[in-house]
Amino acid sequence: MMTPEHDWNRLAWWQWAAPLGGAMLVGAKAGGLAAPGSALFIVAAVALLGGAVFAAVHHAEVLAVRIGEPFGSILLALAITTIEVGLIIALMIAGAAGSDTVARDTVFSVVMIVLNGIVGLCLVMGSARHFEQAFRVQGAAAILSVIATLAIMAFVLPNVTRTTAGPTFASSQLLFVDIAALSLYALFVYVQTFRHREDFLIDDGATLHGAPPTNRSTLISALFLTVSLVVVILLAKALSPAVEAAVAQAGLPQTVVGVVIAMVVLLPEGLTAVKAARRNRLQTSLNASLGSALASIGLTIPIVGAVSLYLDVPLVLGLPPESTALLLLTLFISTITFATGRTTILQGGVHLVIFGIFVLLTAVP
Repeated sequence: MMTPEHDWNRLAWWQWAAPLGGAMLVGAKAGGLAAPGSALFIVAAVALLGGAVFAAVHHAEVLAVRIGEPFGSILLALAITTIEVGLIIALMIAGAAGSDTVARDTVFSVVMIVLNGIVGLCLVMGSARHFEQAFRVQGAAAILSVIATLAIMAFVLPNVTRTTAGPTFASSQLLFVDIAALSLYALFVYVQTFRHREDFLIDDGATLHGAPPTNRSTLISALFLTVSLVVVILLAKALSPAVEAAVAQAGLPQTVVGVVIAMVVLLPEGLTAVKAARRNRLQTSLNASLGSALASIGLTIPIVGAVSLYLDVPLVLGLPPESTALLLLTLFISTITFATGRTTILQGGVHLVIFGIFVLLTAVP
């Protein structure tokens, strides 16, 4: 995540102005000083939302540099998952059209965007610049095995269970899935950070210089990262009616809303991963990107499932046939991609094509 001769103690004006500006806009909306449906509010919210996302990337990178890998990637994944969970629960409680499937659509979109869009872009841009890149097979295989298990358990099994009609779990089944997902995620974090930490680190030959974050810079970044994440959640929630209206007016399926949410929450993670790949730090890139997909399933599904059980709101998790086929294809190709420990531009191109199919079928199912 760190570039040579980079001063992580330098704070650009927009890195504090965007989160604070977003917080002021949220406060103005709460106080009735801003009309959420007005064109001016929407433009300002979109601009500040984008600024807050980029600010979150910077502050998360500062913290990641300070605490080191793989803890930095885990921190960023948890931060992104916080945004995702907040947006999904807000839409579920609102009870709008499609609220019962928003969790499935969002988390599935995260998996497809990460494993195909972000990974594909990282492999293409990294290989185009460095010809061939290396990573640790043990770490990639470990994280992919957990992602595959959780994805099949959450998105495919509901379609074949018989206790309830339709792509849903019975309460007892959902409770087991919640506990199993949390347990697997916790076990993986333990393996990644302590038991087999070396499987997720690689000596890429990069010499890192520059001023490391001081205690003061780290504290400031922790504060502004928190503010940025809260601002992103609240602004995205404020913009959700406009997004839903635009999707409906364009005649697109309701699942597009889930894709939009996934893209918003993954923007910081995606930028971080692509920047790392371009710096020939593919292991860091994979830790960040794959870690976000794992955290999305391993944490979002259990939390949303618990909210569904507690509030007795419907939750549809089973995927339609075309999405199931894309999920299985993605997991199969990912297994091949991460089997050798080295990547080329061809592998990235394959993942980007699958991502293109996902986007097409989302808009034109």
